[in-house]
Formats: sequence, structure tokens, C-alpha cells
Amino acid sequence: MPILALETATEACSVAIILDNGDVLSRYEFSPRLQTQLLLPMVDELLAQSQLQPSQLTAIAYSRGPGSFTGVRIAAAAAQGLAFGWDMPVLAISSLQTLAQTVHRLTGQTAVVSLFDARMNEVYMGAYQSVQGLMQPVISEHVCSPHQLPALAIQEWYVAGSGAIYDELIQAQIPQAKFAIEHHPHAYDLAVLAQHAWRQGLAQAPELALPVYLRDSVWQKLPNKS
Repeated sequence: MPILALETATEACSVAIILDNGDVLSRYEFSPRLQTQLLLPMVDELLAQSQLQPSQLTAIAYSRGPGSFTGVRIAAAAAQGLAFGWDMPVLAISSLQTLAQTVHRLTGQTAVVSLFDARMNEVYMGAYQSVQGLMQPVISEHVCSPHQLPALAIQEWYVAGSGAIYDELIQAQIPQAKFAIEHHPHAYDLAVLAQHAWRQGLAQAPELALPVYLRDSVWQKLPNKS
């Protein structure tokens, strides 16, 4: 059941394929504003490396957001287009959960707050703890002011992502927090989460491959001055 995973929710671009035996092949590049040029060539490279034809894939997983408005659209559109063309389902995985899984793999941390800078003096936030090696949510995802984060259990949390720029405000609310701004979600970890989602029966039809922004409305209409 090989699964192709696409991740473009932040300034990084990555692609991965998880094989039947659990091995993961991946490509990753930190590439602000270049995801559209990099994504499909990375897919072709991994298919060639794995010696798989598209027909041998089981599903396409994508990072559904939240994150960069352009980035989450790129992954959703690519996943939808490929899934329609290759006649297979999609798996929508949270970019915040993917970041937590990436941090867990790279650092061994088991309690992670994923925090993206959402602009407009807000952050996207999720909190996750390891359950048998998979980072699982302990609160629902939020878009909120960094001054007013959702309450978390008192323990040591590892705060990762671009939203960690608000470290002083966050430290006042999560006193035992440690911070790391340099981490980005990686398709390697998206693929691991997607394999679990597939086993849980969470695959969807391609037309349901849609981005999740968390904000109900971003654009504000200007007053009619005519």
C-alpha cells in the first residue's frame, strides 16, 4: 500500500513515498515561493527511485493546512489533480500534526505545540503528544492571538514552528516551554501519519481534497464609495 505524500504548507517543499514495509523515501527543500516548480519534479524523482508506477500507489496524502494560504492550496490542488488522473483516493493530514511528528522524529520530544505565524497578530496552534510513536492531538486546532492561547496541561512542552517568534508571550502562558523556530513539517512524517489514517479508513474521494485555513474570512471588502 505505497502512499505518496505532498507537503507545501510552509516555506519548505517536500514529497515522500511510504512503502509497504514502512520504509520512507523522501525529498525536501527549503524553498520560499518555489513549491510549484519543485513539487511535481520531486514526485517524478521518487517514483523513479522507488521503481513504482502511479497505478501501484494506494492513495495520495496531502498537507491540508493550516499554513501559508498559497502553500496549502498548492498541495491540495496537486493532490486532487493527481488523484483524479490516477484514479485513487486522497488522505488529508493536518500540517500542524505533521510538524509535531517531524519534531518527534528529529528530537525525540513527546509533547509538542505546533505554532505557525498566521500574520494579522495571530497564530495557528495545535498541541500533540506521542501515542505509540504517533503524535496525537490533545486540543483542537486554533487560530488565536499569541496573547490568548488555549489552556494546556502543566508540563514541559516543546514549541516549534514560525509562531515561536512570540516566545516571550508564550512563555508567560506555558512556563515550562522550550522553543525551536527552525522546524518545518516534512512529507516523511506526513507519509507516516497518512499510513495510519489509511488503516483507520480515512481516505476520501479526490473532489474532497480541499485546503483548511481555520480562518472563516481573510479578505475584507472595502466600503463602496461610489
